[in-house]
Amino acid sequence: MTAKQNLLTILSRSYLNRWIVVAIDVLSVIVCAVLAALATRYFVGMPDVAMCTLIPASIVAVTIAAMVADFVTGVHKQIFRFTTLRVSFNLLVATLINATISFLLLYLINETRLHLDFPPKVAIFYSVSYIILTYLVALALRGVMVFLARRLLVRSDGPINRKRILVYGVKSDSPGVSSLIESSSHYWMLGFLTDDPKVAGHEINGHRIYYAGGRRELYLLKRSKSLDGVLFTDQRDFLGEGEKLAQDCESIHLETYLLPAVSAASSDTVALDSVRKVRIEDLLFRETIQQDRSPVRQLYAGKVVMVTGAAGSIGSEIARQIASYGVRRLILLEMAESPLHEIRLELEHDYPDLDLVPMIGDVRNREKVEIVFDRYRPDIVLHAAAYKHVPLMEEHPCESIMANLSGTRNVADMAVRYGAERMVMISTDKAVNPTNVMGACKRACEMYIQSLGQAISEGRIEGKTIFVTTRFGNVLGSNGSVIGLFRRQIASGGPVTVTHKEIVRYFMSIPEACSLVLQASTLAERPQIFVFDMGQAHKIDELARRMIRLSGFEPDKDIKIVYTGLRPGEKLYEEVLATTENTEPTSIDKIRIADIRPNDYAEVSEQVERILTAARNFRTDEAVRELKVLIPEFISNNSPYQHIDEELHRSR
Repeated sequence: MTAKQNLLTILSRSYLNRWIVVAIDVLSVIVCAVLAALATRYFVGMPDVAMCTLIPASIVAVTIAAMVADFVTGVHKQIFRFTTLRVSFNLLVATLINATISFLLLYLINETRLHLDFPPKVAIFYSVSYIILTYLVALALRGVMVFLARRLLVRSDGPINRKRILVYGVKSDSPGVSSLIESSSHYWMLGFLTDDPKVAGHEINGHRIYYAGGRRELYLLKRSKSLDGVLFTDQRDFLGEGEKLAQDCESIHLETYLLPAVSAASSDTVALDSVRKVRIEDLLFRETIQQDRSPVRQLYAGKVVMVTGAAGSIGSEIARQIASYGVRRLILLEMAESPLHEIRLELEHDYPDLDLVPMIGDVRNREKVEIVFDRYRPDIVLHAAAYKHVPLMEEHPCESIMANLSGTRNVADMAVRYGAERMVMISTDKAVNPTNVMGACKRACEMYIQSLGQAISEGRIEGKTIFVTTRFGNVLGSNGSVIGLFRRQIASGGPVTVTHKEIVRYFMSIPEACSLVLQASTLAERPQIFVFDMGQAHKIDELARRMIRLSGFEPDKDIKIVYTGLRPGEKLYEEVLATTENTEPTSIDKIRIADIRPNDYAEVSEQVERILTAARNFRTDEAVRELKVLIPEFISNNSPYQHIDEELHRSR
């Protein structure tokens, strides 16, 4: 390989070989030692014989000392395109270690071989000169290395092919972020963006801070700087003004990117690699409040836990979180074979020591449910198995009743019979004043297990199971989520279908919802219904438009939005559950206790049996009518069963 090829090989790397750095450091300290000796002779005075012996001895001493100092402090391992001013402290430490070892070696060499008598002022001047020169030269060399690394060692086609971006926010980690992005082959940082006019015009690491108080200022910046996008360094920046800025970016077709905070990343490289375009989920998520998880661990550790519907969106995430709490055995009950196989492989890989029991079975099959309880005797049951799609269940009420109501009754009865400590049921906000069969079935489930738990607590039924119900709304990323539907429609060129221009929904991430479920399970000491703070309601029409803009298109121009009308049983507005008027607070901010009227177990059980009998025989109208008798507030909306409401109203 020729010398030219060797040079090209070195320059094509994204880092400088550590041995080259050590060699540079050794050469620099030799030069500093010679310069310090010459300076000492010039300013203080030193005999020629002393100079002739001091310089060779110093070269030997500082060479050894420099190598030791580099390996002790690790300054030779720096990746210079990621280097910040923090390295200056490491260089100071390395210099002091170098000087200490050098002077010690020089003393030993002089005592054993040279036997020269240096006046104190000569030794002091030489020592101080060497330390100062070594540190300043090291800093200068690192500056040159950083410059060359960021200009020559990064494989890039130049700024023309890089995204021209501004970084949002001026924070403590801004210098680190700028150093990180300067080394990128994909992004060209033009400065910082802020909503604070007081800091506008200042600079960080040579990058100007620009003010964007609104859409107009942002648009002018886009034009003058030929901007491609804005980079957010923390998801929390989407809250408050950050979210408004993201909306302004959408409206002027400016791309938005997200980068985890430098302090939260395991390394600068990991953080840089994780840059991605902002998704609609990022703008819908709330800031997650970190709760104390020790009560959850204390409740679940060492227990036998069963999850029904364990391969579904909610059930699988609950299983993932429970697996991390040191349970003695985890039972996964699921009727869908392939999804159960997938979650089994995932958990076996992530938790090889976990006693995992995947069980194929349907909660509607009472005999199968009893076999599982009898064989494994779970201490805690988390019941996530359910049919949940409103329009589909409105078309198949008997299936909804059997899966949701019969399945829940089977699991609850076996939990009592086989001595489970508690059962947690996943309900829905659609159970509040239901307008569809699915929501009514979930309300019937709530009534059954709550009345059963109340009968146990009053001693009318023998058992010890505590029944817990958790209610929340839509979760992002679940099977059938509107986000996934819109994404597919946009990818195919549209149109995007929205049922009604005014329809609104609440959204929560699956991990947060499941975390709150587990936390709620620790709070109950009696039968209770817990409702979650779902945050701000979002108009589905606005959500669709924002998704279209985030995808780089203009709503109603590039991609049409079509309003299809409310589906059977669908509401315009879901009930707001976590209000102070109908709930009580708990020790956890986002969880409240619903104030629900009590029901007599004997009456509820008898009516549930009537509903199930009609459903088993596919007498649809009779099953829905009996469901409405149990739940007087169940009034169908945009549904073929509205005539039953009229009949019941006349009979009353």
